[in-house]
Amino acid sequence: QQNCPPTYTQKSSLFQLSKSDTMRVVSLTLFLFFAVDQLVLTSSFTPCLRPSSHAYSQSDAAGFTALHMAGKKVGIFFGTSTGSTEEAAHLIAEEFGSEVAEGPFEIDDITGNVASVFNSYDSLIVGTPTWNTGADTERSGTGWDEIYYGEMENIDITGKKVAVFGLGDQISYGENYADASGELHDVFEKLGCKIMGYTSQEGYEHDASKAVRGDKFCGMLLDAVNQDEMSSGRVKQWVGQLLEEGILEDVKSDIATNDAVEHKFVSPKVNDNVQESNPSEVIAKLEKENTELMRRLEEKELEENSKLFEENINEQRNENNLYTPHYNPKTGRTMWTSMDGKTSYFTNNVP
Repeated sequence: QQNCPPTYTQKSSLFQLSKSDTMRVVSLTLFLFFAVDQLVLTSSFTPCLRPSSHAYSQSDAAGFTALHMAGKKVGIFFGTSTGSTEEAAHLIAEEFGSEVAEGPFEIDDITGNVASVFNSYDSLIVGTPTWNTGADTERSGTGWDEIYYGEMENIDITGKKVAVFGLGDQISYGENYADASGELHDVFEKLGCKIMGYTSQEGYEHDASKAVRGDKFCGMLLDAVNQDEMSSGRVKQWVGQLLEEGILEDVKSDIATNDAVEHKFVSPKVNDNVQESNPSEVIAKLEKENTELMRRLEEKELEENSKLFEENINEQRNENNLYTPHYNPKTGRTMWTSMDGKTSYFTNNVP
């Protein structure tokens, strides 16, 4: 895996808050939403895909498509193994802004509905890490591999504007830097899409990459291991390039139409004392309480994930010692990959 930090091979299950904490989070969130709506009186609302933890059903996809007919935007999709590609996808979404970009969404969550979701956007930003280094196909080790030569072979997205981004480790994997990005590019190109956002290889230290087309990368490539400090700047420059290349050419008029739609909601009565208080003070107090609850939630999740990671690494070491070291002299860390290329872990020493 060319991303950092490493992942463990089993996904952790969501921990459980107490029933009272859970109900309080839900109540506070709902009240905040409706309280703000009453202060503003009117608001525009753009329906969007749910977070990546949600698995899409056929009915979800149908409703999603219908709601977006009046205002298509740029959709950002990614596959990830360690979370680094997801972080990059969020940077891209922030740079575009919420009025332009929707997402990012994990590709696993739209499997089975890829055609309808992709066709809900005029333009797509798609990203991948590289896991199966050196492989001829299915190099990402993510959900992309499951749909490249199956579901995506039968979809019609001819002419759709697509830009590719990818992550890799150019030092430990200098001969195969971000190879999976090239496969992602080729799949969309063969579907008749208009590929945008090719970038220069200048400033990188790789020896070879299957993501090179001509003398350029097939999209924006990031290195969260060796050049993490350059990621924000590269994202900003790349998004600017895409805007100049016309990725929003057919989207701007739809945004204006969508913003003109007015939606009104009736605020629920939480309790008499809250309704009689100053709305700004109530919102500030509830936001503070909600922030504290979310902090507790994140701490519990971090603790749970750390335990699972340690257990997983111990199992890997005990059950199978056939791991190949890839030492990175720049970071002083060693990545150990299994013979099948599907699992890995890091150590802070020379092998």
